[in-house]
Amino acid sequence: MNKTELVEKIAAGAGLSKADSKKALDAAVAAIKDALVAGEKIALVGFGTFSVNERPAREGINPATKEKITIAAKKIAKFKAGAELADALN
Repeated sequence: MNKTELVEKIAAGAGLSKADSKKALDAAVAAIKDALVAGEKIALVGFGTFSVNERPAREGINPATKEKITIAAKKIAKFKAGAELADALN
């Protein structure tokens, strides 16, 4: 499912226009992104939890030259499915 299909599903499920559904989806995604950038955790009961994880710097190997390189530390977004979502999938 892509963004357009998701907007159509939201419009049908909520009885909104596609334009309003797109605005709502864009606002929700922006709010989640802003919270993650601020280091906050977002818990949607029954759906799941979004959080930020930090990966430490580590050594790797350049596959082309076999030379050792240092891979920089970085932050990644993490999603853990809630119990209701996990049960629905199984």
